[in-house]
Amino acid sequence: MHDPAQVIELLPRFGYTPRTMIALCGGRVQKYLEELEKTIVYAFADRQLLLQALTHKSFSNEQTEYVPHNERLEFLGDAVLELVISDWVFCHYPDLPEGGLTRIRAEVVSERGLAEIARQLQIGAVLRLGKGEQRSGGCDKPSLLADALEALLGAIYRDGGLTAVSQVIEKAFSAVIKKSALLRYGSDYKTCLQERLQAQYGNLPEYLLVQVSGPDHERIFSIEVYSSGKLLGKGSGSSKKNAEQKAAAVALDHPLLREI
Repeated sequence: MHDPAQVIELLPRFGYTPRTMIALCGGRVQKYLEELEKTIVYAFADRQLLLQALTHKSFSNEQTEYVPHNERLEFLGDAVLELVISDWVFCHYPDLPEGGLTRIRAEVVSERGLAEIARQLQIGAVLRLGKGEQRSGGCDKPSLLADALEALLGAIYRDGGLTAVSQVIEKAFSAVIKKSALLRYGSDYKTCLQERLQAQYGNLPEYLLVQVSGPDHERIFSIEVYSSGKLLGKGSGSSKKNAEQKAAAVALDHPLLREI
């Protein structure tokens, strides 16, 4: 039985349209694309965009007539992904400082992280690759999978707009974002800070209330957290507990505790 990627790559040479190409692939490619759309909970209005997202430049270069490849969609998808992930972590982790948000985002959108999600979606099964890339195992190369996933997101953005692609990204990435944040910062910043200080330096954090401001019904508490007399972080909140959590979150991003 033929590999679906090999079948689908042959059909453009005979002038088949994207819809006809899908129909002629013995049902396997059509079934995969339908399953992919079900998985990401998005159905393309323009299947040409989907096929372009799955087309590597090496395949396009081997055709006698120009076949659009996914590099431009990859460029677009990369920007869209960074925007949506940035907004998601900004909204879901209000206590984390800029450095912490940046590190979570960098880990999630790394080549390794993207390739893993692409494998979960089985994108490699229908990547259209040139013969050389096929022979060298391109369908499972992290770089090609990551690029194809970004191209897929770019295609969704072009087909359905920012709201549609944001929903797809949230569904695909929310679990790995939460995992990254939990591994780095834990679910309780104060507990995480205490455990790291004890493990690395044998010290406990010291919290100091430095200011209380605002009217009685809208008090703002400002806390500083120290270790061995060294200021690690500051935080403000509507309660001492909330301010301590924010100070601890900032402290976890201090160079003394930062985990690369």
